Amino acid sequence: MILDIQGLAFKYPSRPVIQNISFEVQKGECLAILGTNGVGKTTLLKCINRILKPQHGVVLVEKEEVFKLSRPELAKRIGYVSQRQGNPRYTVFDTVLLGRKPYIKWDISSRDLEVVNQVLALMDLTDFSLRFLDELSGGELQKVIIARALAQEADVLLLDEPTSNLDLKNQYEVLRIIKDVVQSKQIAAVITMHDINLAIRFADKFLFLKQGEIFTAGGMEVITARNVESVYSIPVCVEHFGNVPVVLPL
Repeated sequence: MILDIQGLAFKYPSRPVIQNISFEVQKGECLAILGTNGVGKTTLLKCINRILKPQHGVVLVEKEEVFKLSRPELAKRIGYVSQRQGNPRYTVFDTVLLGRKPYIKWDISSRDLEVVNQVLALMDLTDFSLRFLDELSGGELQKVIIARALAQEADVLLLDEPTSNLDLKNQYEVLRIIKDVVQSKQIAAVITMHDINLAIRFADKFLFLKQGEIFTAGGMEVITARNVESVYSIPVCVEHFGNVPVVLPL
């Protein structure tokens, strides 16, 4: 396995948020974390990425405990895309180049420039490379932040609602790129999402959170009407179009 989460628990002074969270992600896998607003999806990603320190539990990336890694080493292991981004006066190229920071010692190398140009092309951002972030739409900015994470060449990608500002075409395109990178580079991705049907299209495994705990986890077999109803408190049916399950509210 590439990512191993063992017994994570985190609470604020006023309330617990997540408890007893354990799961594994293998190389080449995308895991979708699903659940209602406020259930702890973002908190879980922040604990994995050491932004928050859990009260209990262990996070291992390639069998190394993340809380024992230096900041540069952690950035080589985990790339993180948050829901909210600052909007400094940087160009698109410079922003993606920041993803290479863990590898830059004295100066920017030809390898750093090569990776940035490859990622810009991959995300269809080459024509935007000299534009400033505050000149971009919300969807364009989201693609740049994802590109920065890809430039880190990390072992694990953590993406917090990465398609929230994207139109339908770009939602599918960005998730396809992420899935292709995960499989070709044999890394792992953990993605929080609200759109179950979008998750079904691109994720290999699913983890449903309810009241801060894992309600159920697994492959396509956990995408059932009973599970979705229990987690989201809304009656649904699960139909199939071709070989793809689709969750429909009743």
